[in-house]
Amino acid sequence: MSISRVDLLQAFDGLLQPERFKDYGPNGLQVEGKEQLARVVSGVTASKALIEAAIAARADAIFVHHGLFWRGQDGRVTGWMKQRLQLLLAHDINLFAYHLPLDAHPQWGNNAQLGQMLGWTSVAQFGEQLLGCVANADYPHVQAVADHVAAVLGRPTTLVTSADSTRPVSKVAWCTGGAQSYFEAAIAAGAEVFITGEISEPQAHLARETGVAFIAAGHHATERYGAPAVAGEVARLLGIEHEFIEIDNPA
Repeated sequence: MSISRVDLLQAFDGLLQPERFKDYGPNGLQVEGKEQLARVVSGVTASKALIEAAIAARADAIFVHHGLFWRGQDGRVTGWMKQRLQLLLAHDINLFAYHLPLDAHPQWGNNAQLGQMLGWTSVAQFGEQLLGCVANADYPHVQAVADHVAAVLGRPTTLVTSADSTRPVSKVAWCTGGAQSYFEAAIAAGAEVFITGEISEPQAHLARETGVAFIAAGHHATERYGAPAVAGEVARLLGIEHEFIEIDNPA
């Protein structure tokens, strides 16, 4: 079975509602390919490796969280940008990308899916555009939270905490990817532990001074669940094929 490119775009837009968000780049169809589609591949980032894998999988479309175009970037089509675009255009593959809308979807988004993986149910949202999630929890100490996150994601985490880190944890907050700037909002929301993908220098001091633990679990590692969830659901609804392709990334 095949569907039109327009139908697929409308399905993604209808689910993710990109018009609700102020974002860092264009959401939706970023590169136009063939008109009729039967197979979509999802991944985290529109890297050359993912595009090549999608070509090998005979994909008609690629659905990602990190697309090709961002606000303020150099607009010249040279180097790595030329290589990626050349592959997409030569094989007539559509590229769909959704950034903040994919983070935010309450069921299929990155934050919802990460919470589901970790066994946490969000009870409140916080931060800019309400992307962050808060959940009640029951852990004996912050190291137990860090160990749980590392076990689920299959990679080491970076834990920064105060000297007094042995007290029980009853509330956790998280926001996937590069959401270290959400730390103060997580603290204000009453979190005792905040989990995101990356940590910057100021957050280490805040964690030590406020007593709220900060766990950096990997940008890619925390954002590899939303894209296959959304693309898989849309493909199911439209009756087309879907495959998630994981391109390993240590970041």
